[in-house]
Amino acid sequence: MAKRTDIVLVVDDDLAVRESLKFALELEGLTVSVCASGEELLSHPDLCQAGCLVLDYKMPRMDGFEVLGHLAARRMRVPVILITPNAGGNLRHRAKIAGVRHVLEKPLSDSALRDSISDVLNDPRMVAE
Repeated sequence: MAKRTDIVLVVDDDLAVRESLKFALELEGLTVSVCASGEELLSHPDLCQAGCLVLDYKMPRMDGFEVLGHLAARRMRVPVILITPNAGGNLRHRAKIAGVRHVLEKPLSDSALRDSISDVLNDPRMVAE
């Protein structure tokens, strides 16, 4: 199995969030692609090679858990960092069951996101399926 790349896919319906995360993560030396929706992510050409997804929970049409369901149906095991404005206990519990690696609250701290991505990308267990 091949090691996943350092490609990070950011999925958020808010253009300002997508662009600011892209800028900040590229400053860290990562390759970043952005998607405005779950639908766009599911057809993204880099999805199979992504080392990590930064996935917004609250999006119209398809929320973060629906995206996770589609990934699971495709048997894609991409490490996920879920971002949300409110990370209450129920959401954290659902995220854990769904296999989400980290849950971060908006507004995001640069260091928390950077550390979470580093944790995922440097985990030797994370390999392409």
